[in-house]
Amino acid sequence: MKKIFNTTQTEKILTLLILMLVLTNIVNAQPPDLGGDVDAPIDGGLSLLIAGGVGYGIKKAKEISRKKKQE
Repeated sequence: MKKIFNTTQTEKILTLLILMLVLTNIVNAQPPDLGGDVDAPIDGGLSLLIAGGVGYGIKKAKEISRKKKQE
């Protein structure tokens, strides 16, 4: 039977996997909560998404009305 991995590759993969699992507990994307107001504002992005949705809806409505006029 053909071996897929030799022992050195298996050891490297296992070591890398263990390191990745341990480092996820050490590395944090954000510092711990120090108290106070730490809420992220959502108004800027949310209003842009709403404006984009309204613009897309208007475009689609115009396309549908043009197709109806052509028929």
